[in-house]
Amino acid sequence: MSRKIVIGWREWVSVPALDLPAIKAKIDTGARTSALHAFYVEESRAGGRHRVLFGLHPLQRRDDLVVNCEADVLDQRDVMDSGGHVEKRFVIRQRVRLGDHEWPIEITLTNRDPMGFRMLIGRGALIDRFAVDPAQSYVMGRRSAAKLATAYRRPRARKKRASS
Repeated sequence: MSRKIVIGWREWVSVPALDLPAIKAKIDTGARTSALHAFYVEESRAGGRHRVLFGLHPLQRRDDLVVNCEADVLDQRDVMDSGGHVEKRFVIRQRVRLGDHEWPIEITLTNRDPMGFRMLIGRGALIDRFAVDPAQSYVMGRRSAAKLATAYRRPRARKKRASS
């Protein structure tokens, strides 16, 4: 068995294809799947592709910052939240980056406004890669929320929507 990389119970991750240079994530070994905050989700079909458009607030307690995203739909699944409620969620597959490590994971989209973290990394994304030390945080590095807020405010090229 190869040696696993130790990470903390919370880490900064990025999702490059969604224009998310950094988002604070809770590493949750109690959750099977990963989840990303989406305060609106719209289904679309264009060119034979099943897509989802969604908006997220990338930083905690900052609903003035918005990133609009678009991704292919991998699946739609019933997911039970920590309160025991079942919700049908869209599932996307994206490459995430944690420190120098990048790999594809499945991510469900849900409104995480009441939660402390905009992203949750579940155990399915961690298997065979990482070991979690619950006594540590930000083992892979810290980010400045103030600098990130400036980065998220910069105008970015709008992604082209596929035409139908």
